[in-house]
Amino acid sequence: MKKISKMQGIALAIALLSAAVTVVFYGRLPAEIPVHWNLDGTVNYGARSMLWLLGGLPIVLWCLFVLLPKIDPRRENYGKFRGVYDAFNAVMMLFFLGITCVTISESLYPGRISVAAVITAGCGLLFAFIGNMMPKFKSNFFVGIKTPWTLSSSEVWNRTHRFAGYLWFAGGIVIVPLAVLLPSENLLFGLFMAIILVMAFLPMVMSYVWYRREQKGEQQ
Repeated sequence: MKKISKMQGIALAIALLSAAVTVVFYGRLPAEIPVHWNLDGTVNYGARSMLWLLGGLPIVLWCLFVLLPKIDPRRENYGKFRGVYDAFNAVMMLFFLGITCVTISESLYPGRISVAAVITAGCGLLFAFIGNMMPKFKSNFFVGIKTPWTLSSSEVWNRTHRFAGYLWFAGGIVIVPLAVLLPSENLLFGLFMAIILVMAFLPMVMSYVWYRREQKGEQQ
């Protein structure tokens, strides 16, 4: 059996920590815990057993991160960005650990923190980190911007991910201070979604534009 890398080991440790935190605090939680926060500040509650799903999710995701390169038709490309891929795994585990901790905190001490601000700022940091890694992603079917045009051309893939990397990093950096400074959760959500839409769709559009230019160049 192939040994896991150091970064995979760190990711696994974080995933196990998420499960361990759930085990430690589960008995102290009320029968119902917050599971969703509305824009108007109201909270929806669910059975505390739902925390097992949240706390155990990182372990499932870690297993998927290990499995996906083995079944990807372009599995040979993972060796070209293995360190970045494993770091992405670890950061995702850390993000879900944070969500688990926020849920536990709000279950035991409601209102102590601004959930909207914390989660939004966390998403901003996550986007910035992913943006920093994106230019290093190589063509594959599971991570990155997978449009028909990026998957059809290595040049379009690389160009799209360089562009998206700058865009996601900038978007993430903008989101963090908005989460801290904006007093209105409705306004924060609106700006957050606007930035997300730009980050999601603009690279897709540009990948098509660059693919068409490449095709025209080959036909000339």
